[in-house]
Amino acid sequence: MEYYFLKIKQITTNKKDFIDLLLLADEEERMIDKYLERGDVFALYAKNSVRSICVVTCEKNGVYEIKNMATEPSSQRMGYASYLIEYISSFYREKKSQSIIVGTGYGTSTVDFYKKCGFKESHIVKNFFTDNYINPIVEDGVHLVDMIYLKKEL
Repeated sequence: MEYYFLKIKQITTNKKDFIDLLLLADEEERMIDKYLERGDVFALYAKNSVRSICVVTCEKNGVYEIKNMATEPSSQRMGYASYLIEYISSFYREKKSQSIIVGTGYGTSTVDFYKKCGFKESHIVKNFFTDNYINPIVEDGVHLVDMIYLKKEL
């Protein structure tokens, strides 16, 4: 990938303009509404078009959580999300943050993606998806029930 064509912008206003992309990673808008306005939103652009987006919230002293990470379907598996994770890790490291956590569906390929980005398994929240989502969530053909959290020390 030619990184010199990439630009990452922190979005501070009109965050809802990215809802279509955010819904790729979190299928219920009411869930996105719980964290979008309090989160830091980062958009990765390639050739002036948004390719990947990430929402990060401050959860407690020095711990930040990736609440949403999505890449346009036609731009997936091209390294954009990995590049954005590297950027975010550096951004919060400079703020003297301790770690970044991320929750995702247990047993999915998303877990492997985060592990490749330096995250390690932390803990599991039983029944998260069945307790918090109105409709069943299916990823990689797996009906999601439990959420696995992964953690990256900064």
